[in-house]
Amino acid sequence: MNRIKEVLEEKGIKQVWLAEKLSKSYNMVNSYVQNRTQPSLEDLYKIAEILSVDPKDLLISKK
Repeated sequence: MNRIKEVLEEKGIKQVWLAEKLSKSYNMVNSYVQNRTQPSLEDLYKIAEILSVDPKDLLISKK
């Protein structure tokens, strides 16, 4: 499970923008956001870098 959706919402960033930055299709990013598919570790680190967050913040829900 990942928190990509929550982080995108917190930062006001659209999935389309993230897809462009990752050079991935919107459908692939949407699969990550909806937790249908999990990104590879390489992609997870790229997403974290693009969103300026720690990769762990994309994996662990805040309690």
